[in-house]
Amino acid sequence: MVRASSPTLPHMLASNLPVRPSTPPRCLAPRPPQQHPQQQRLSERPRFDRDRGSKLAGRLRLGCRRLAASVDWGKVDLVARMGAGCFKVARESDRGVRVEFDSGGQDFFDAVAVEAGGGGGATEHLVIMVNGMVGSAEDWRFAADQFVKKLPDKVIVHRSECNSSKLTFDGVDMMGERLAEEVLGVIRHRPGVRKISFIAHSLGGLVARYAIGRLYEEPSQSELCTAIRDRPSEEQSNHQMEVLEPHEAKVAGLEPMNFITVATPHLGSRGHKQLPFLCGLPFLERKAPQAAHLIVGRSGKHLFLTDGDDGKPPLLLQMVNDSKDLKFLSALRSFKRRVAYANVNYDQVVGWRTSSIRRQHELPKSSLLVKDERYPHIVYVEKETSEKFQRRASSLVTDKRIDLEEEMIRGLTQVPWERVDVSFSKSKQRYSAHNTILVRSYRVNSDGADVVFHMIDNFLL
Repeated sequence: MVRASSPTLPHMLASNLPVRPSTPPRCLAPRPPQQHPQQQRLSERPRFDRDRGSKLAGRLRLGCRRLAASVDWGKVDLVARMGAGCFKVARESDRGVRVEFDSGGQDFFDAVAVEAGGGGGATEHLVIMVNGMVGSAEDWRFAADQFVKKLPDKVIVHRSECNSSKLTFDGVDMMGERLAEEVLGVIRHRPGVRKISFIAHSLGGLVARYAIGRLYEEPSQSELCTAIRDRPSEEQSNHQMEVLEPHEAKVAGLEPMNFITVATPHLGSRGHKQLPFLCGLPFLERKAPQAAHLIVGRSGKHLFLTDGDDGKPPLLLQMVNDSKDLKFLSALRSFKRRVAYANVNYDQVVGWRTSSIRRQHELPKSSLLVKDERYPHIVYVEKETSEKFQRRASSLVTDKRIDLEEEMIRGLTQVPWERVDVSFSKSKQRYSAHNTILVRSYRVNSDGADVVFHMIDNFLL
């Protein structure tokens, strides 16, 4: 019988050790295929899960709604204005003044008055504010805010934005067409308005004059007959002698009330000291019309009256009378008030004569300039009565040869104007008088606040 040999110690230790699969030496093992680093990053990306993607999109939409509810609209004015042509966005500002971005501009109105009118708005007076050269709707922020605060249930203020920045180089006619379209868009969104007024700064005054010529509507024959029939019998004979009663005409379908210009070059910038920063030097004043269009485009041609094409007179000269399609003068006449605010001095952009529509000898003497305690920078107010207006018209001598400036003055003064002369000569902000007169920026132009208050206090509702 054969005896089994007893296991030795090495065998006992080996039986207790784990058995590992045999692997070839590292030097002989096959290497995995090498990948380009970009391919490796792409392969490491997780695959898109449709279910998880839809859940994530829902969370994002919910987050956007929460963000929109808590966003500070004051910090996104520029973005809203860029997209406001198609959208209507509203925000609340302090003290009940509400702002809506509408039709390419901004509407200022009192939120309480709108709610009182059942959402349609109890206010019926639309005020259009127009900026000047290289300006924007922000130029009228202070004035619009003050109008709504002082006349909360009376006005809706729309700050136009269709002609801002470099768009102001396109020319008075193109800018006027854009403004007319913008006004019509605002009226479509505000069916409750019944009256309209314009307040325009600098070049914007010329643009507004063009736009109202486009928006002017003569009353129909039936409306005219109704107006005559409703008048007392003693007034009917005088009324029938008139071709058209101005106050029965409409601008954009609304009753025209106030047409106010602020430092507007009504007579253009051509002529002695009409562009004050040229210092009245004849050499510079002769060269300026040749270079203006290189700096400010077609608007420069219009301002310096060098745009006579195809034998037509300059545009500003055409705008002092009615034409076949555009009733510039009739539109001006239809407003119950026409007011020209003008800087007496320190305005480096627009001269005193051209902004007040006066001849040199008609400018008030320095001895006549007075200081009003309520409006410290208003130094002279000239209200043209009907009698004074008739005397002025009858005193004109018809000359065979008159210059362009005289022809424009005669055309524009076919209707009476109120002239308000402003002086910042004792103000630290006098060197920026062109912007101070409307308080373009309250931080640097606050001294013009009394001019804005003068507009509001004398505003015809």
